[in-house]
Amino acid sequence: MDTMRAARLHVPSRTLTVEEVAKPDPGPGQVRVKVEAAGVCLSDVHLIDGTLSPLYLEGESVTLGHEVAGTVDLVGEDVAGWEPGDRVVLQAGESREGTTHTRGVDYDGGWAEYALATAATLVPLPDTISFDQAAIIPDAVSTPWAAITGTGDVRAGEPVGVWGVGGLGAHGVQLLRAVGAYPVVAVDPAPAARERALAFGADAAFDSADPELRAKVLTLTGGAGLAAAFDFAGVPAVREQALTVLGPKGRLVLVGLTAHPLTVTDGTLFSYLQQQIRGHYGSDEHHVPQLVALTGGGRLDFSRSVSGVLPLEEAAEAVRRTETKEGDPVRLLLRP
Repeated sequence: MDTMRAARLHVPSRTLTVEEVAKPDPGPGQVRVKVEAAGVCLSDVHLIDGTLSPLYLEGESVTLGHEVAGTVDLVGEDVAGWEPGDRVVLQAGESREGTTHTRGVDYDGGWAEYALATAATLVPLPDTISFDQAAIIPDAVSTPWAAITGTGDVRAGEPVGVWGVGGLGAHGVQLLRAVGAYPVVAVDPAPAARERALAFGADAAFDSADPELRAKVLTLTGGAGLAAAFDFAGVPAVREQALTVLGPKGRLVLVGLTAHPLTVTDGTLFSYLQQQIRGHYGSDEHHVPQLVALTGGGRLDFSRSVSGVLPLEEAAEAVRRTETKEGDPVRLLLRP
C-alpha cells in the first residue's frame, strides 16, 4: 500500500486526527522506519493545547511523536550500514544548519505506521531491549540523564533532590541512584507520586506542603543541604522551595519548562553561598546510545515505566490520560 495511518496535528486549529496519508519515501541520506512503539509526552499535550508551537514547521500540519522505536523498512541513497529489519531507536531531533529541529514538532514524527529519519539519527537497538522500553529512552529518559550527568554534573555520594516525580522525575530518581547520588530526596504533593519515587529508588519522599521539609532535608544531609536540586515540574514555587534547601555551591537545575519568572528571595545569601541556577533542555546525541548500552547491559531497566499501550487510533485518548494523569502514568505508548 502507498498510504499509511498517522496521527496529525493541524497547528492553527490545534486539532488532532488520525488520517490516511501518503507513505513517505526516503530521500538521499534518509531511512524509512516501520514504527513499533511511540511514546506520548507532556510536550505533545502542550502542542495540542497551544502552550507550545513549532518554530520551524513547513506547512500547517505535523505527525506528532518524538519518542520512536522500530525497524528499518527502506533505505535511501547514500546510506551505508543500515538494512531492512535492523532494530533501531530514533533520536528525538537533529541539527540542521546549527539549529535543533525536533521530531514530531518541526517535522513529521512517529505517531504513524512509518517514519522518515536521517540515517545519523538512528541508534542500533539490541534484541535484549523491547521496543516499548526503547521508545521512551529519547526524551523521557535521556533528558533527565543529560540533566544529571551533564548540566547538573552530579557526582557519587552527593545529596540530591528531585521536585516533581512524573515521567521525567521518576526516571530522574532512578538515574540519580544509578550514578551513586546519596541521599536521593523526592518532593511531590501527590501521595502516589511519592510512593513511585520510593519504588524507583528514592531514599526519602516528602510532601512539598510539609512545613518541616527544610528541617527534614537538613537532617538527612547532616546539615549540609543538597548539592543539586532538579526541578522537573516547571513550577515557580518549586524552584523557590528547592533554593531553600541547597547547600553551599549547590546547583538548581531547571528541567521543567515554564514562562513564569524565578525569584531568588535572598540574593545576598545566594551569592554568599556561591549557589548556581542552571537551565537545561533535552539531551545530546551521545546520551541515547549511552542509555541503550546501559539498558542492554542490564544496568538499567525501564519496563515499569510503560504504564499502558494503546493503538494509534486512540492517540487522543492517550493524550487525555497523559494530561489528566488518569491512572498515574509514567509513560503511555502508541502502537500502530
